[in-house]
Amino acid sequence: MALADHDVSEVIEQLRTQGIDVVRVSFSDLIGVDRGRDVLIEELRTALGHGLAFCRAVYHTTPTGDVVPVAGGIDAGLPDITVRPDLSTLTPMPWEPDTLWCVGDAFLPEGGHAPESPRAVVRRVSERLASLDLHAIIGPELEFFVLEPDGGTPAQYRRYADATGNVYVVGRKGDPKGLLLKMLRYLRDAGLRVTAANHEFSGGQFEINLTHSELVDSADRAFRLKSAVQEIMRHEGLMATFMAKPFNDEGGSGFHLHASLVNGDGANVFGDPEGEHELSDVGRHAIAGVLAHAPALAAIANPTINSYKRFGPDTLAPWLIDWGLDNRSAMVRIPPERGPGTRMEVRLGDATANPYLINAAICAAAYLGITEKAEPPPPVEGYGYDPASAPMLPQTLPNALDALEADTALAEVLGEYFVHAFLTYKRNEVERFERSVTDWELREYTYHL
Repeated sequence: MALADHDVSEVIEQLRTQGIDVVRVSFSDLIGVDRGRDVLIEELRTALGHGLAFCRAVYHTTPTGDVVPVAGGIDAGLPDITVRPDLSTLTPMPWEPDTLWCVGDAFLPEGGHAPESPRAVVRRVSERLASLDLHAIIGPELEFFVLEPDGGTPAQYRRYADATGNVYVVGRKGDPKGLLLKMLRYLRDAGLRVTAANHEFSGGQFEINLTHSELVDSADRAFRLKSAVQEIMRHEGLMATFMAKPFNDEGGSGFHLHASLVNGDGANVFGDPEGEHELSDVGRHAIAGVLAHAPALAAIANPTINSYKRFGPDTLAPWLIDWGLDNRSAMVRIPPERGPGTRMEVRLGDATANPYLINAAICAAAYLGITEKAEPPPPVEGYGYDPASAPMLPQTLPNALDALEADTALAEVLGEYFVHAFLTYKRNEVERFERSVTDWELREYTYHL
């Protein structure tokens, strides 16, 4: 956000009077990791003007610290990007005294947004929808596991408060340390507009919901929620993981998006009381777009090798490319509310998805469905895991990446440089996995072979 000099001075002085001496500036890399810098209040003016310098390859750095050779990184001599704080996103950080938090925007030295910046990608899609006088409203739902240190296990962690049957319980029964209430209050005080939280199906698994808002703002808040939950748990000596399926004996963690469309006046245009199933033409076209581009969407909504171990029949995760009316076994569920609450719940994503990119990809597919006036097949009824009833989603990350590469229409909306960078990064991940010896292989082969 551009500010005149006197506005910056006023903001800095106001923060000083509140006892604030640090502003944390965060931005998302390609896989949703929170990168950033803590800026002393005395240096905020410089950060806003000159910006904060980061190596561009931070977008291309793996969780193990290797740099993937994406164009514009190593091949270009590891140049800088400049990140400038967006003060319109300033919020408290209740778990860090005297600190505020904001999102940063990344720019290339020659000007313009860094094209692989996930925040730039979601803005690009928002602008495409705006060209149709449409605006996406997104309500995210995120699941995660809380883990306790356990040096006696191969992973060095075990599920917190691990007990069966604590589905949707509240209080100390499934959460003996009261962690969820602490997180919920911190997240509320951080201005993230959380609505509710609950214990989920598995031991140590929780869900936190965010209220719906405009596409970019929704992505900002979901990104910050993931970062905040992980940081709050570190303060407790625990670990929160959004890994898709961390355990063989339990289900995985989803990232569901409730998506609707409004016009320039803010009126919901997804529903129509006169339409079939009380859906508008625009609503049907949007659903059809998500279905048509689902194989490519899987690469972004299910972006890890582990993601595809969450899929399958009877998992409450999708398996087929289908939609249904209030049917949780379908990939796209239409909740029963109509009128201003008419929306689709896209259940494809898992919790490892980058919030910016899953928001952008789903809405890009909806945009394409609307512009092409695509029509969905009939909705699935009853059991949604019959492979004879609908095409199957990609069952591995390599297959999903191939589908994304082949989907040139989706790539054009998301940005071709971004898609190329994402494919390069993720194919490198697949290559590294295929060269790695796993615990399963050791258990299966070492003794007998």
